Amino acid sequence: MKVKICGVRTREIVDTAVDAGADYVGLVFFPKSPRYIEPDAARSLAELASGRIETVAVLVDPDDALVDEILATVRPGLLQLHGSETPERVAAIKARAGLRVIKAIGVATADDVRKADAYRGIADMILFDAKAPAGCSDLPGGHGRAFEWRALGGLGAERPFALSGGLDPDNVWEALVTTEASMVDVSSGVERAPGVKDPDLVRRFIQAAKAPAALKKAVAS
Repeated sequence: MKVKICGVRTREIVDTAVDAGADYVGLVFFPKSPRYIEPDAARSLAELASGRIETVAVLVDPDDALVDEILATVRPGLLQLHGSETPERVAAIKARAGLRVIKAIGVATADDVRKADAYRGIADMILFDAKAPAGCSDLPGGHGRAFEWRALGGLGAERPFALSGGLDPDNVWEALVTTEASMVDVSSGVERAPGVKDPDLVRRFIQAAKAPAALKKAVAS
């Protein structure tokens, strides 16, 4: 089970994520997000993470100039595309960056899940996130909302994918049992205020997500 702590903005949370056993930290480069971080500030966090945990740069419909700036300044290990990028645009960004790419798909119903099929073989992983609520379409993620996990059906047994949206230390275990996701991605669920991560919540989330797989299976059955 992989865990990503997204919207990281401080050295303390990078250290906490590493010490607690997370696999990725996400840096958000979308100015409308309360978790936005300037590329120069992100560089110091990426340097702190280097060799200890993988860094994911989260971008929303980026142009080539922004992609190039993040690559040169931050040097992330992966890119996460969280906007309305087409499969062709995802392929172009992946080729330009030479990095693995996660593509986020907003989900409200099972019909939304099928949109991921167009990105298979292009994105290295699909992240299913809750679709933005009405009136919040300019902020595609980080709303603290969950979608109906059963909309994902039996995808876990078919191919790996990541899950986000409304996850927290108290429900992540149920989410994993229900969906069989291979990675979970949390942001607002480990915060004490928008954009302000709580170290204790981060630790609790990682511990809950990484509970023994055998125990999860026992609960599921």
